[in-house]
Amino acid sequence: MKQLEKGSKKLLNAWAFYDWANSVYSLVIASAIFPIFYGALFRIADIEKVSVFGGEISRAPLISYTTSLAFVFIAIVTPLISGVADYLGNKKVFMKFFCYLGGVSCIGLYWFSLEHIYFSLACYFFGLVGFWVSFAINNSYLPDIAFTNQQDKISAKGFSLGYIGSVILLLLNLAMVMKPDFFGITTDESGAAEIKAMKYSFVSVGIWWILFSQYSFYYLPKGNKKGTESPKKNIILNGFKELKLVWNQLAHNVKLKRYLGAFFVYSMAVQTVMLIATYFGEEEIDWGSDTERTIGLIVSILVIQVVAILGAVVTARISKVFGNIKTLIGINVIWAIICVYAYYVITPMDFYIAAGFVGIVMGGIQALSRSTYSKFLPETKDTTSFFSFYDVAEKIGIIIGTFLYGFVAQFTGSMRNAVLFLFIFFFAGIVLLFRVPKEVDMK
Repeated sequence: MKQLEKGSKKLLNAWAFYDWANSVYSLVIASAIFPIFYGALFRIADIEKVSVFGGEISRAPLISYTTSLAFVFIAIVTPLISGVADYLGNKKVFMKFFCYLGGVSCIGLYWFSLEHIYFSLACYFFGLVGFWVSFAINNSYLPDIAFTNQQDKISAKGFSLGYIGSVILLLLNLAMVMKPDFFGITTDESGAAEIKAMKYSFVSVGIWWILFSQYSFYYLPKGNKKGTESPKKNIILNGFKELKLVWNQLAHNVKLKRYLGAFFVYSMAVQTVMLIATYFGEEEIDWGSDTERTIGLIVSILVIQVVAILGAVVTARISKVFGNIKTLIGINVIWAIICVYAYYVITPMDFYIAAGFVGIVMGGIQALSRSTYSKFLPETKDTTSFFSFYDVAEKIGIIIGTFLYGFVAQFTGSMRNAVLFLFIFFFAGIVLLFRVPKEVDMK
């Protein structure tokens, strides 16, 4: 097929459609169904600890450590893959591999059990890896497929499509969990019908992700080839060499360096909130029963997703008037207020209100952060390597943020104190954004 021209509507839509394909993972697996499923397994078994690597560990630290370890792996692999992909000019091949790795791992979660904990955690681990690495490569396509004046809008469209697609699948999964008999799901040796329905939802995520990604793969370009002068045996070293060149450029690019510093700090808090929101709601909110807890948590996630669609679009329009940096400052202020409010959240209605405000700023800050970074890049063909720095900063932030969150919660005995602690990161992000040179506050 003839390569589509940069900026063409079909190419832009194909790029944005990958958000539709893979966002079901971040909603159904990371945010909604899996945290509830994971907690239910321990409640059904009436245990709090499992034996892993010769020792016993509680459920919360177990999944937290697995998540942190996955992000350590992602932070190491992403820049390596990005450098090699830019050198060879075949980043679509890598994107496909990690897409399929994530999709198959989601299907593997159907067999998640405490009896086979190593296999179960491996599926969870590689689902995270597949999602974040393929997402990083997809992000790197943005400056390749869109002109500067198109990037805010198409970035917001991508996130909006992701929210819409993931909400559609989550609604179907919610119906399966609430009315398993309607879907022919009955209780068997694997446990309650609701648990079995959750397992089917994991399979649906994997199929959805792999199936809908084909549209993006069909139209996205193979990649920008950097060169072929070095022998293939040195290809890994060439990947690191490309990263070193990017690092040297960042050292002399004040606007990009300062923006990355600000992004690192506030993204640390944003991603931590997104990862722990459901666990916070399950433990700290006064739900009446297990059924009300399940319905309430999923409804809260749906509220976030629906509102986030509007948030991403509105933020893109506001940034045209006030500029990207000023808009990001305003969003961080709202995030900081939400952290203080969350400290006092007790009832389900309180939690729903918090979810609504999180949705407004979650969609906006993700889409605008991605497009702002793309605008600040210098003229280069090494877009994958540059975006690897963006994604590595985000992943290292997640590692630090989740660790500190867990440490504060464990040290103080309250997840509320940990949420309040995140206020510091949003405040620091605001200060650092003010340091980004005004002349780069593009519209």
